[in-house]
Amino acid sequence: QVQLVESGGGLVQAGDSLRLSCAASGRTFGGYAMGWFRQAPGKEREFVARINWSGSVTYYGDSVKGRFTISRDNAKNTMYLQMNSLKPEDTAVYYCAAKVPPSSMYYKDYDYWGQGTQVTVSS
Repeated sequence: QVQLVESGGGLVQAGDSLRLSCAASGRTFGGYAMGWFRQAPGKEREFVARINWSGSVTYYGDSVKGRFTISRDNAKNTMYLQMNSLKPEDTAVYYCAAKVPPSSMYYKDYDYWGQGTQVTVSS
């Protein structure tokens, strides 16, 4: 079992940066694969990035590749999403999620979810 809480969202201008955090309360955080997803009103939940249990392997959705970086610190029970060169189309609620390994890009594969944090990018 793991509980997740996102933070770090906010309102920024296009081209700016944000770093999101996902804090976990479970004892076995290091044993889970993790992912970030986002969802705008009226749209399907979209894959953003995933990371394996150790943090050594990452993968990104095409829309954020080259701009976003996913990472994790198992000693701190925390996962991060560094977002650079933000665009208005990045506006969404961002969710962190966890699953038993291996990692996945499909939201239906994930067992645990945070409450989400709002990211709004103005033009």
